[in-house]
Formats: sequence, structure tokens, C-alpha cells
Amino acid sequence: MLIVSCSHGRHLGYLIAKRLKARHSNLIVDKFPDDELYIRFDCELENKDIILVQSFYRNISDCIIEVVFAARAAQESGARRVALVAPYFPYLRQDKRFRKGEAVSQLITAGLIDKYFNAVYVMDPHLHRKNRLHGVFKIKATKLTANPLVAGYIKNHIKNPVIIGPDEESYKWARNVADMLGVESRILKKKRYSSYHVQVKLNKKIDLKEKNVVIVDDIISTGHTILETAKILRKLGAKKINCICIHGIFANDALNKLKKAKINIISTNTIPNKAAKIDVSGVIAEGLE
Repeated sequence: MLIVSCSHGRHLGYLIAKRLKARHSNLIVDKFPDDELYIRFDCELENKDIILVQSFYRNISDCIIEVVFAARAAQESGARRVALVAPYFPYLRQDKRFRKGEAVSQLITAGLIDKYFNAVYVMDPHLHRKNRLHGVFKIKATKLTANPLVAGYIKNHIKNPVIIGPDEESYKWARNVADMLGVESRILKKKRYSSYHVQVKLNKKIDLKEKNVVIVDDIISTGHTILETAKILRKLGAKKINCICIHGIFANDALNKLKKAKINIISTNTIPNKAAKIDVSGVIAEGLE
């Protein structure tokens, strides 16, 4: 097995290889003056099982083209199998056509991966109406989760917690973590008007006195949902609010906005960021064994 870190996988690829005691190499990625990508492997590929590590954050389209080029180059260089490890995988939100003429991005992106890879491993995929990767990809698709790591972090660092899911989509993470810890949880209801305008409501009262509130979600993008959730929780008596997410996108300076609102933010390192305190390389390595 050869672990190859793509341009947005270098923060994890070496760690995964180290845990597996496998060989590691960095994919050479450059750009021509017109922004076309240049891709090259700097290692022997013939008769090897290649694992490409790529997290699809920022310049997502370039990241997709990069792994497609790399997978094809590996196959043409004699690789036995090529798999993709995606700590964060994009374009999973839209799984149906809501309006005439829309592109169903989930099916198109998954189709590209199906064509060029033998297997794909995705950490906590952001699926709306589906709970499994089966039916999304046609190749072998493995869903990995950081929930045990999140539960472990809370157990070791936060006393007397109550777990809050900021919306219905978060229940798969928040409720699961609460069950692992054997603590109380609540899932709020959210109405989204736009990416920057959301309304969050608590549909069942909860006593927050002497409790350490922990909001658990899979993704923080703009942070508006978390900010609105924190407002409600403070009205209910919460003094200190923690928020743990799997994928810290933190678009448009969201991390600083959340910190200014006195919300303690923790994320995993599926996407490198200043709040990444939970390392997922061990979970990924176990999934590859």
C-alpha cells in the first residue's frame, strides 16, 4: 500500500501512512500560467495499491480535477488499484433536482469518482435524504465517522455536558454522540431563508442550569446557524457554550465571528484550521486496514 497526499491531503496523508506503517509520497501539483493543472507522481506505482488522500475544501473544482488526473495517471503507470480517501467530500447536498434545469451535483461528482477509482472512503458525508453511501457511488464506498472521537473529547474535557443539535440534519451526529456518553440531548428546528439568514427554534424545553452546553454538528460553514442557536441557549440560562464540528469550513471569517460571540469552537482536522484539536488519522487508518 502506498499513501499519496494530494495538495489538500498533506495535513493527514503522512499521519495515516505512519499509523499504517506504509510508504508515503506527496503528489506533485503545479499550475501553468493559464491555471491549468500539472500533476506528477514522484514514486514507483507499478503493481501497487495506491491510496490518494484529498480533502475537498477551497478551490473544490481544482481538487476534483486533480484527483481525476492523478487516478488516471496511476492507472496508466501500472497501479493495481486506486482508492480515494476523502476526509471531507463535496457536492453531496444536492441529491435531487428541485427546479427544472438544475444539475444534480451529487450524482455527477460521484459518477466521476466511480469512473476513475476502485474504492472511496469518506469521513462523515453530509447526506440529506440518505444515510448511507450505497446508492451514491457504484464502487466500494466506506463511510467513516469521527463521532467516537467527538464523544471521547467531550468525556475528557467537558464535565456535565448536555448535547445540542442545531437542526434536524445534525441529529445523526448530536444524538449519536449523546447516546455514546449517556447524556441528555435536544435537536432544534431550523428554517433556512438563505446561506446567511436562518431561524432556529427549540421545540422542547430543557434545563441548562449547571450544565455545560455542547453544540454538535457535522459542518460549520458560515456559522450563522451556530450563532442563532447560541442566542437561544443563552436565553435558557446557558453560560458557557461549546461547539464541536467534524468539518470546519469556516467561510467568510466564520471562526473569528464565533469566537467573538464567546463560543468555544473545536473541530476535527478533516479540514486544517485553527480550531482543529481532534485528529481523525487513526479512524481513517483503521478503515483502510
